[in-house]
Amino acid sequence: MQSKNSINRRAFLKLSSFTSAALTIGFYFPALAEESTIMTAETAENLGIPLNAFISIDKTGKVFILNHRSEMGQGSFQAVPQMIAEELEVSLDDVEIAFAPGHQTKYGNQITGGSSTVRGAYKHLLRTGATAREMLLEAAAKKWTVPKEECYALNGAVIHRPSNKKLGYGELVEEAAKLTPPKTVPLKERKDYKIIGKPLPRQDNADKINGKAIFGLDKKLPGMLYAVVERSPHFLGKVKHVDDSAVRSMPGVKHVIKVQMPVFDTIREGIAIVADNTWAAMQARKALKVEWDTSGFEHLDTAGLYTRMKEDLKKPGLSQRTGGHFEAAFGKAAKKLEAVYETPYEAHACMEPLNCIADVKGDQVTIYGPIQGPDWIQRDLADRLKLPMENITVHMTFLGGGFGRKAFTDYTTEAALISKEIKAPVQVVWTREDDMTQGPFRPGAVYECKAGLNQGRIAAFQTKMAAQNMGHQWPKADKSSYNDSTTEGLSEAFINGIEHYSFADIPTDSTIPVMWWRSVYSSTNGFAYESFMDELAIAAEKDPLDFRRQHLREERYAALIDMLEEKTGWRSRAKNSGWGVAITECFKSVVGEAVKVSRQADGKLKIDRIVAVMDCGWYVNPDIIRAQVEGSIVMALGAATTHETHFADGKAVETNFHQYQMPRINDVPDIEVYIMENEEKPGGVGEPGLPPFAPALCNAIFDLTGKRIRKLPFNMKEI
Repeated sequence: MQSKNSINRRAFLKLSSFTSAALTIGFYFPALAEESTIMTAETAENLGIPLNAFISIDKTGKVFILNHRSEMGQGSFQAVPQMIAEELEVSLDDVEIAFAPGHQTKYGNQITGGSSTVRGAYKHLLRTGATAREMLLEAAAKKWTVPKEECYALNGAVIHRPSNKKLGYGELVEEAAKLTPPKTVPLKERKDYKIIGKPLPRQDNADKINGKAIFGLDKKLPGMLYAVVERSPHFLGKVKHVDDSAVRSMPGVKHVIKVQMPVFDTIREGIAIVADNTWAAMQARKALKVEWDTSGFEHLDTAGLYTRMKEDLKKPGLSQRTGGHFEAAFGKAAKKLEAVYETPYEAHACMEPLNCIADVKGDQVTIYGPIQGPDWIQRDLADRLKLPMENITVHMTFLGGGFGRKAFTDYTTEAALISKEIKAPVQVVWTREDDMTQGPFRPGAVYECKAGLNQGRIAAFQTKMAAQNMGHQWPKADKSSYNDSTTEGLSEAFINGIEHYSFADIPTDSTIPVMWWRSVYSSTNGFAYESFMDELAIAAEKDPLDFRRQHLREERYAALIDMLEEKTGWRSRAKNSGWGVAITECFKSVVGEAVKVSRQADGKLKIDRIVAVMDCGWYVNPDIIRAQVEGSIVMALGAATTHETHFADGKAVETNFHQYQMPRINDVPDIEVYIMENEEKPGGVGEPGLPPFAPALCNAIFDLTGKRIRKLPFNMKEI
């Protein structure tokens, strides 16, 4: 499989149109239909249907696939071909893959978020591969004048079982393209998979290592200029005065213009410096003098933000979900516990800072860059520039990390507005400092948890979350709406097993922009809920793992707990040996993690061992799962122990990695990842491994030291 974005997309689309030269099929969703319809490119063209061309096989037998989702390290460039190749009966060596352009009508939801690529499309991808296989089988049977049942597909060819005659796919595509795709096709059972479920090496790795892979900053257009933007360090600051006299005469500088970038329902103002190379633009920016108007809005600092959130906890919450009568049950409980937990604001800190190329020519707009949601960008620009959707073309490159930040529409709109103003293609480059200080950030949060115990079981359970509500920032948002993610991270089995419960939030107001961060609210919910679960287990005088087993009374969770118990040697651990556990559920996957800590000779804490058990149901590639869980754990470790974003005078404090420090390799022990085998539907992989780590670590520290950590981040050297 050629994982680089090397396929000439124009050639691919041209190939897809000439159905006599290729078998090109894809699926679309008819209005109100629950199932997709698969058809050939020729039929779709005749009916005027915008078909998503997922598979095209040419006369050489080469298989081309358009990937409708981004590739930011999570493995879609491996998982999508692996699924199609399994049912199509081809080797991955014969598959080439390219990014599909943004087009929601054709490709459906293209946002790469919520760990949804596999779980959202696996049925359609398997069925599309199987449909192409069955059409090729039928074409071969007709050619040989034999029953189709006597033919089988293997390694990109159709073989006639009685005579052993063989025809390669390339020899069959012309005839196959004339056939009507069957409405139902047989899919393999998991026991018969040859490719799915196997730890096949990621074939995009080589190009990422040797530099052939095209990331956003690698993309170039003829006549392209380069821009950097000086933006207000205060999130609502306005341009008051500009002195660009020294800038305009500097080598390479072409334009100095004011630009406005929409951020949710606010406007971020800035001064764009456009030059014939990035270095010239960056040097000119240093000579630019801007006076900002920072009046008329709050200049909050970190202490003020958390004081506000704690005060907000005293207010009535917006109820997302209740059952029974919490207050009455809590009042009658034999034991009562209350605790407050705090989690920090975080930057996304992707290794590749934001960047975007925009080329606006009249009423046509073309965008290139590291983009998580090409269809969102297409729709947003069409709305803002008052253009038809079909006039907006959005092309994805590889992403050097995304974590939700590159699904936003601010940086692409800014680039488009600059290009429109200067009437030339432009690449807008964000420096690391821009990326770290401009946000949006993961929202900090404060949780108030209460529970009552009777006979060692939870009789009543309540949480209130005070945090900024991401949904309240959009234009015309209903500010009275509750946060529908307050239960994110908790399993349905846990909630259903408690008679009296209440989950609510109090939206905290702030000028700081916030948005999705890997695992979204689960990353903060998980810390509060699973730390509190540990406190409840101790109060109930129960083993922490047994306590969770007692409240997760379904076979799926019992099996995961059994594996976690086995792989950690939980039953043989010594008392107060520094073990902690946490189990969270998000994006349809359940993850249990256990952490062991100890004291070193110098008295400092050390993480000795991390064990993770992932239950993501049906899965494609175990190596991708392990890599994603490992990456999630390292990211969670950083958010728990080494970095956070602070604010002073309404501005972000941390500007680069010298302040926003990342975990070092010597901070992370070997991580053991185990994958459950079951018949559950596929769940997410890229995010669910993050939420349980911080509570498991803090629970381990309590087991060893007796000190309960309720505020993140903390310094392990000071415990």
